[in-house]
Order: sequence, then structure tokens, then C-alpha cells
Amino acid sequence: MKTVTVLGSTGSIGCSTVDLLLQAGEGVKVRALVGGRNVAKLAEQARALNAETAVIADETQLAELRALLSGSGVTVAGGRAAVIEAAGQDADWTMAAITGAAGLEPTLAAVRNGRAIALANKEALVCAGDVMLRAVRDAGATLLPCDSEHNAIFQSMADRQTVQVEKIVLTASGGPFRTATLEEMENAPLEAALKHPTWSMGAKITIDSASMFNKGLELIEAARLFDLPENRIGVVVHPQSIVHGYVQYSDGSVVAQLGSADMRIPIAHTLAWPQRMATNAPRLDLCEIARLDFEAPDPVRFPALRLARESLRAGGAAPTILSAANEVAVEAFLRREIGFLAIARTVERVMQALGAPPADTLDDVLHWDAEARRAAMAGLNSRAA
Repeated sequence: MKTVTVLGSTGSIGCSTVDLLLQAGEGVKVRALVGGRNVAKLAEQARALNAETAVIADETQLAELRALLSGSGVTVAGGRAAVIEAAGQDADWTMAAITGAAGLEPTLAAVRNGRAIALANKEALVCAGDVMLRAVRDAGATLLPCDSEHNAIFQSMADRQTVQVEKIVLTASGGPFRTATLEEMENAPLEAALKHPTWSMGAKITIDSASMFNKGLELIEAARLFDLPENRIGVVVHPQSIVHGYVQYSDGSVVAQLGSADMRIPIAHTLAWPQRMATNAPRLDLCEIARLDFEAPDPVRFPALRLARESLRAGGAAPTILSAANEVAVEAFLRREIGFLAIARTVERVMQALGAPPADTLDDVLHWDAEARRAAMAGLNSRAA
């Protein structure tokens, strides 16, 4: 029996993970489920999976969680310290799906167990890449990429050596503004940015997809995961979202992973790895799809990729600063306080202001994350004034 913990169980990735765990039945034992604010969903999941522990990050909802799980035998806890403690429980497999910088410490706690970590938290490697990878090496843990694109590269590389790889290529759907003009994007309402053509995701990641900051973060993450320089990582726009990523080898061969746009597929790959498990995800019918389109991303309409490459080349805390400033800017856009294109402008201003200071420890990472947030907020406040 495999013991598992799910960090971020009430988010979109977490819910897909819970669905797979329910399918797995008696083959898994859930050590802990950690949710953010959706206390009703967390309680429902904990009962369905007979989890040992349920933790709500928002400590103000602990009493409600305790009432919902009364008589179930599930241990309940709440607050930041309880989240980190639950993440550190010994489990064979941990899904790390707490979004943003809030997921850094819990993911590190899980890594230190030296087991398998299904990584769906981009910020773990974007903001704290050196710190996280050092912890993985020290603990002898296994990182299993869960983003569809990184999982596609992971599957396409199999046991081949990185030295045989000329480049890896991540695909992007292009989001809702793939064919929009700059003027249309400048004046785009929130509702338009939230209409992703392919994937059903949370608000923040959907906006990141629309701006292509999501792909920029994935590019940085790919460099860490696969130990490749920025110039050997490509991005192409592929609106059908069928080819999730591919690897070009030194002999001219290209190996790609294809699948339906369903996150249960890459999650299941990490859950069963090195084996595979059955899922009820939709099966891919290439005859029905009939065509696959690819195009280069537009660097003028989507500057996020340029900014991500610049931060990766700069090193140090530059990726942390990019990610933190983007979080603040996206939150402002979601509150309708700034326009869509102001997201990238805000990030670039903060990057130019703070540069690329060293970030050798988690404390360094958290310091520059906070500084970037302050700088982004100050810039947004001055614009509003």
C-alpha cells in the first residue's frame, strides 16, 4: 500500500489528484490532505478518502472543519505551522500543489523525507531552485514533474542522457488572446482573460496562461528540472494542446508526448511511477482531431517569455523577483485595479529596480520575494495615486 499526502487538495490539481486516489481505492492510504480556504471541500475529501489528517491553511476556519469532520476519526489542524507539519509527515508520495510562494516551505518539508514528490508548484523551482534542488540531493528525494509540459518532457526523455538532447520544447495553448491585437489586449476585461480555450484552472494560473507568464515560469522550472541552459529550451504555441512537449535529440529524432487536455494523465504518471495506472481520462483520437498547428510566440504581445529568459540568465533572486511581482500584478488585475498589459509592465519595472541579488538560502528567497511584492505594490499604488 502506498502512503500519500496531498498539499493543496482543494485546488484544481488537488481535486484531480483526489479523483485518482478514489479510483485507486485500497491501494493507497492518505496520510494528510491540506487545503487553503475551501473548508467544505476539504472535509468532503477527507471523509471520502478516510484521511488520517486534514489541515486547513486558514486557521479561522479550523472550528468549522472540526465540526464538519466530527465523528469521522480524521485528525484536524489549521494554520501555517500545521500545514508545514503535515507536509513533513512521512509519505511514499506527496503531491505539492500549493500555489505561489506559500508552497515553498511545505514542499521543502516534504522533500526532506527523501521520498517521491509530484511537483505541481512552479514556484518551488522558480523562486527557490538552488535551495530546493540542494535539499532534494541531500535527502535523496525524487522529483516527479506534474505540470503537463514538464511531465511530457520527463516521459520523452525516459532514461536518455541530457548530453544527447539538443533542446527541449514546451508547448503553449496561446490562451484566450492568441490572435488578439495589442489594443484588444490593453482593453481586455477580466472575463475575457479568464476564458481559457483548453484548460479548466484556477484564476491566477488562467491569467498567467493568458499573459504567457505561466510558460515563462515553466521555462525557468524546466531549466532546473532538466539541468539545461536557457538557450536549449524552446516554446511553441500549439492551440490544440495535444502535444504537451517534445525533445529533439542529437541524431535529429524528435520524441513527443501527446494526450488529451486532462491533468489526471500527468498526475497519474507521477502517482504510479515507474509503473502506469489506468485512468478514466478521455482517450486521444488523432483522426478526429485531424490537424495539429504550431506557431512561434509573439514577443511583442507576450513579453513574459523575454522577461523569464532574462531572469534565468541573470540568476540569483531574479526569478524569485519576477514570480513575486507577477503574483502581485495578477492579483491587482483580478481586482480590476490595472489593465491586462500592465501585468508585464509591473513585473519589468520591479525586475529593473531590484536586479539579481544572491539567493543562497530559503531566508534569502523569502526576503527577496517580500521585497519584490513591496516594490510591485508601491508601483501600483503610485500609479493609482
